[in-house]
Amino acid sequence: MLFQSQEFVLVFLPIVLAGYWLVAGSPSVRQWLLILASLTFYGWWDIRFLPLLIAHAVLTWLLAGLYRRLHRPAIITLAIVLNLGSLATFKYADFFVRTLEDLARLDLPRNDILLPIGISFFTFQLISYLIDLRRGTAPDYPFRTFFLFATFFPQLIAGPIVRHNELIDQFALDPRREGVHFRLAAGSVLFTLGFAKKVFLADRLAPTVDALFLRAQTEALGFLDAWSATLGFSFQLFLDFSAYSEMAIGLALLFGFVLPENFNRPYLATSLRDFWRRWHITLSRFLRDYLYIPIGGSRHGPAVYALATLVTMGLCGLWHGAGWTFVAWGLMHGVGLIVCHAWQKSGLVLPAALGWAATMLFVAFGWILFRSPDFATAWSMMQAALGATGSLGEVHAAALLILAAAVAVIIPSAHRIMDRTLVPSRLVAGAAAFVLAVAILEVGNAPPAAFIYFQF
Repeated sequence: MLFQSQEFVLVFLPIVLAGYWLVAGSPSVRQWLLILASLTFYGWWDIRFLPLLIAHAVLTWLLAGLYRRLHRPAIITLAIVLNLGSLATFKYADFFVRTLEDLARLDLPRNDILLPIGISFFTFQLISYLIDLRRGTAPDYPFRTFFLFATFFPQLIAGPIVRHNELIDQFALDPRREGVHFRLAAGSVLFTLGFAKKVFLADRLAPTVDALFLRAQTEALGFLDAWSATLGFSFQLFLDFSAYSEMAIGLALLFGFVLPENFNRPYLATSLRDFWRRWHITLSRFLRDYLYIPIGGSRHGPAVYALATLVTMGLCGLWHGAGWTFVAWGLMHGVGLIVCHAWQKSGLVLPAALGWAATMLFVAFGWILFRSPDFATAWSMMQAALGATGSLGEVHAAALLILAAAVAVIIPSAHRIMDRTLVPSRLVAGAAAFVLAVAILEVGNAPPAAFIYFQF
C-alpha cells in the first residue's frame, strides 16, 4: 500500500499506532507488533516477495552470528555476495541478457522477473551492517531488533538508507519518554507536508512530463517544450522523492524514532559537490563510506581520485536503474565531480550566482538522460533544450512549474523543520489537519500514483 493512499492513512496507520501505544510499556511486544505491521505492509504489495525480504534479513543475521563465532572474513564475503546476488538476479539479470544480445547479436532467453519493491534499499542497509561488522564497528544484535531494523516499514520501500547504529538502539527507548508530544506533532506535520507535496505537486507534474518525453521519442520538440519537460521532471523527481523521505521521517517520529536526513534543498547547491551533499544524502554517504573511500578516495593522488569517483558514480547510476542511460548519467556526474574538484583545488572561485546557475544547468541536463528511455530520446531532448531544432514550442504547466520551484527552494529540510522551524501551535495543528484532510479527499478521486523511486 502507498503512504498517501486512503487505506494506509485511514485504516492501516491508525490500527498500528493504536496497538503500538497500547503496548508502549513492553519493549518486546511493541517491537513484535512493528515487525508484524512491517511484514503486512510489505506483503500487501505482492505476497510472493515477502519470503525474499525475510530470507535476506534472517540469512544476514545468521551469517553475522557465524562470523562472530568463527571470525572468518569469508563468511562476511559470502553474506555480501548472497545479498548482492539476489539484487543482481531480480534487478539486473535481463539487463545483462540484453547487453549480451546487443554484443553477440543473438536472441537469448529472458527471465522477465518482477522487481521486488525496495530491494535496492534493504539490500544496501544489510550490506552496510555486514561491512561494519567486518570492520569491528558493529555490535552483536538480538534477532528481534535486527529483524525489525531490516523490515521497519516507514523506510523499507524507498529509504532513507538507515545504518544499524542510527536505528537499532532506538528500539529500546520508551516512546513515552520526554518529548513525546513534540515528536507526535512533528511527525504528523512532516507526514502531512510530504503527502501534500506528492499529491498536489509531483503527481500533477507527471502527466505533462510523461507526455512531453513520449513526444520526444517520435518528434523534435521545441525549445520551450523541452525546457518544460526538463524542469518539470527536475521538480517532479525532487518533490516526489523528498515527499517520501518526509513521510518516512514523520511516520518514524510517530513511533518515537528519528530517521536520518535525506534531502537538504539540493536545488540551492552552488557546486556539483554541494549538490551531492544535499541530494539523497543517505545514498551519497553509503557510496562514499563503502565504495569511494575503500577504492582510494582523494587520499592517493588525482589518478586514484578520478578512478574512485568514476567507479562510484557509475555504480550509483546502475543502482538507480538497469539501463545504460543510468550508467551514463552516473558517469556524467562522475566527470562533473572531477572537474568541480579540480576547479576548487586550483583556488579559482565562481560567484555564488554563477556557480548555482552552472550547477543547475548541469543537473537539469543530467535529469534528461536519467528520465529518457534511451539515448536517442535523450539526445533529441537535449538538442531541443539547446535550441537546435529551430522550433520555439510553448511553455507547459507554467503556474505549476513556478509553484514547484518555489516549494523546492523555500521549504527547509525535514530535520531543520523539526529542530528549528516547527513551533507547536493551534494554528499549525489546524492548518496541518486541513491540508491532510484535503489531500486524503484528493487521492480518493483516483488510484494514488506510486513514488518514482519504487522502481529502484
